Amino acid sequence: MYRVALDDPKPEIIDTGFAINCNNDHGLTPDGKTLIISDQTEEGLSAIYTVPVTGGAPKRLTPEVPSYWHGVSPDGGTVAYVANRSGTYQVYTMPITGGAETQVTRDFEHCDGPDYTPDGQWIWFNGQKAGRMQLWRVRPDGSDLEQMTDADRWHWFPHPAPDGKQVLYLTYDLGTEGHPRDKEVDLRLMSATGGEGQILTTLFGGQGTINVPCWAPDGKSFAFMDYDRPTSA
Repeated sequence: MYRVALDDPKPEIIDTGFAINCNNDHGLTPDGKTLIISDQTEEGLSAIYTVPVTGGAPKRLTPEVPSYWHGVSPDGGTVAYVANRSGTYQVYTMPITGGAETQVTRDFEHCDGPDYTPDGQWIWFNGQKAGRMQLWRVRPDGSDLEQMTDADRWHWFPHPAPDGKQVLYLTYDLGTEGHPRDKEVDLRLMSATGGEGQILTTLFGGQGTINVPCWAPDGKSFAFMDYDRPTSA
């Protein structure tokens, strides 16, 4: 894990103790004091840990694997993640101090990318039913499930803006399996009330582009990954 100062972009390594096989599903608590990481060093499959933002010994949250972190509640008290417990990935939550996990979604073929709205009243995620990956939202207790998109592209990784009015997300071509990298994808912005979004940019990316929360706190910008295109020999 590394940090990069925006005014002096030199990577600085963060001490994460034994957790040296981190994946791209990581982020910060709202107070900026705790780093949440997904790492597979201990068991060969991803578990979720917290680490002081300045570095230190990881504290494990999820006893079971695989588990991939994706969101944290606005008060910093609860993490949202996806986990495979019975053959499919569903959305779960857990107190950030550890404890019992709560299964939020059921009956999806696959779920990913859960992220809270800034008021904490909803969790947005991408969910697949009948082979179609679209965006959904649900209450943290699993009630009031709503499908928010119904389009001819596959939608992934929704991130509500800090003002709660819009949602940033990634789209793939129809029929793309999973969320591979090195694909032509769109970043889109849609109303938090649902519908089809506006294309902000088309890029060469996919996996890793916006897997986790990426908005600046003031809502004026967001971070994303755009990969180099292969060059012909």
